Amino acid sequence: MPPSKIMIVDDEASIVELVSLYMKREGFEVVSTNDGRNVMPFIHKEKPDLIILDVLLPGLGGLDVCRAIRKTADIPIIFISCKRDDSDIIEGLAIGGDDYVTKPFSPNQLVARVKAQLRRSRFQLKYADEAHTLVFPGLEIGLSDHTVRVDGALVPLSVKEFELLSLLAKTPNRVYKIDHLYETIWGLDGLGDTRTLLVHISNLRKKIEANPAEPRFIVTVRGLGYKFNGSLSD
Repeated sequence: MPPSKIMIVDDEASIVELVSLYMKREGFEVVSTNDGRNVMPFIHKEKPDLIILDVLLPGLGGLDVCRAIRKTADIPIIFISCKRDDSDIIEGLAIGGDDYVTKPFSPNQLVARVKAQLRRSRFQLKYADEAHTLVFPGLEIGLSDHTVRVDGALVPLSVKEFELLSLLAKTPNRVYKIDHLYETIWGLDGLGDTRTLLVHISNLRKKIEANPAEPRFIVTVRGLGYKFNGSLSD
């Protein structure tokens, strides 16, 4: 099996050099660009398995790059940024980022996050062999084709939004702790920021709930975590 290819998009040469060194030590192939406008052509040419994307880029900002990527691909994206505010992190995750690392960061921790994202990416089709659909009042989840319909209308979800929804819906009324959900979906144990999970839950509710403030499907169990409501009725 060929090594996974990591694309680094950052205009700081020192960051690119450092991250490349650590990635190559782990056996990854590395390509890089310092201009957001080069990313889409690079993706078509290089076909990376994961992208490490700086938020602040010349030419075309990292958030706009992410939006462009998400129109055509579900490649895992890890944002790196000096912007540490919750609002910045939430925005990055909301538009399709899979993880968000603030500068300065530990190269070893970044490597761990890259490995975790690649593991999740390889198994993102883990439900594909289950050729059936979960059907609830007003909600259908196609496990084989990764589709979700709300009141009959197709609703696009990101890979991790689908994984979260599927995991919860396959075991209605089971309460999942936040840490357990984070570790299961992101493949990280104590390395990440659980705000990533909270943002994805919020985004998922906005897409499938009639009233996200009073969710019908994904219910918060105070002090514990989340569960899929198994007592739905028409």
